Amino acid sequence: MLPGKPEETPDSFGKFLLKGIQEVNQMQQDADRAVESLFTGGDVNPAEVLTAVQKADMSFKMMLQVRNKMMQAYAEVKDIRI
Repeated sequence: MLPGKPEETPDSFGKFLLKGIQEVNQMQQDADRAVESLFTGGDVNPAEVLTAVQKADMSFKMMLQVRNKMMQAYAEVKDIRI
């Protein structure tokens, strides 16, 4: 730790996941607004809209994969016999 720098406490895994979900949600909302603006004649670049939609889609798919892996890990731990 450096002098004068406050000690950082690690966030919990739950907070880490919540932050990721919030970021994915924000990307989805941004992409929705960009598409709506494109359809209503707003001053947006179609390439930027496509990029925003693709980023949101990839982020959502990644979030689903994380969820699937967590569910799989939970099922494996649940099946462990003591």
